[in-house]
Amino acid sequence: MTRVDRYPVRTRVLHWLTAVLVFSALFIGFAMVNSLGGYGALVGVHMTLGVLILLVVVIRAANRFTHRTPRLPDTVGSVEHLLVVGSEIGLYALMLAQPLVGWAMVSAGGRHVVVFDWLALPRIAPFDADLYFVLRQAHSVFAYLLVAAIAAHVSAVLLHTLTLGDRMLSRMTFGARRE
Repeated sequence: MTRVDRYPVRTRVLHWLTAVLVFSALFIGFAMVNSLGGYGALVGVHMTLGVLILLVVVIRAANRFTHRTPRLPDTVGSVEHLLVVGSEIGLYALMLAQPLVGWAMVSAGGRHVVVFDWLALPRIAPFDADLYFVLRQAHSVFAYLLVAAIAAHVSAVLLHTLTLGDRMLSRMTFGARRE
């Protein structure tokens, strides 16, 4: 068995924090559009999660683009390497765009994004019903694209770990190293 190069602890913490926040925001977002009773409370939690995701992803992007990543396993060929890089950039773009589009959508609806039920962020788009409609549709499309991108990411890691046995998942997990 070969040694697995792992990401630094700060990168792994940011990765899993992002995963928890994104899964929570997606779950609440999908639940709130189908819920009448708790809609207001869910919107507040969803907006707070969106702002937290935006902050964490900005920090994560700065960390990612200022530090080298560990070498990929030998099972990753040159074409697959390009796919890895492209999908990573795509995930970062979606995780940055989604909360920004949501913020602009709320702004176009004439409201402020409120974080933790007390901090009102400035509006970043003009009040405009047509713009709100377009941003609402974009926010939904981006949510589905994010789900698809995450599914592809998880599937690729599991394919490598379970089928190819290259321990790809170990690069981002915690615990003792197995050599």
